[in-house]
Amino acid sequence: MGAEQRVLSDVLRTFEDVRSRTMARLEGLTDAEYLWEPVADCWTVRAGADGVYRADPVPDEDPVPSPVTTIAWRTWHIGADCLRGYCAHFFDDKDPGADLFRWPGTADEAAAAMDADFARFRTDVEALGAEGLLKPMGGRAGQYAEDTYLALVLHALDEAAHHGAEIGLLRDLYLHGFKI
Repeated sequence: MGAEQRVLSDVLRTFEDVRSRTMARLEGLTDAEYLWEPVADCWTVRAGADGVYRADPVPDEDPVPSPVTTIAWRTWHIGADCLRGYCAHFFDDKDPGADLFRWPGTADEAAAAMDADFARFRTDVEALGAEGLLKPMGGRAGQYAEDTYLALVLHALDEAAHHGAEIGLLRDLYLHGFKI
């Protein structure tokens, strides 16, 4: 196996490790946990007047301090905002879903949607192949045009891993009766 192929193989294996660990932490998640707001003014996923659930949008500038987010918001951020959004913006994925803020209002549906977004992103990365992974993303990436697809994939791994860990912590706090 050549060095480029080894990089692709290692990245995909690590990506699968992050996916499986995160999905395992969602097993048995209840709707109450999913939407639990441990403090006031959490970012979450809410039903609009039309009955459709959407994630609270991220402002152009990150607030300081950063708000606490629900498991619902974190699953949206990993699934739709990061993975599905990257497929739509950086790959030739023609079916990413038009409304990236739309997200399920139940735990089971969210877990399934996030798992599908993991799968879609992985498929797009595999389709790049070893050589494509090391190429610059080009004009579609704007200010990141000279960055490689590997840089994008590593960023996605970082997002999925650290937000997945936050989901795990929120579950632990909920299950242990955290109260302010």
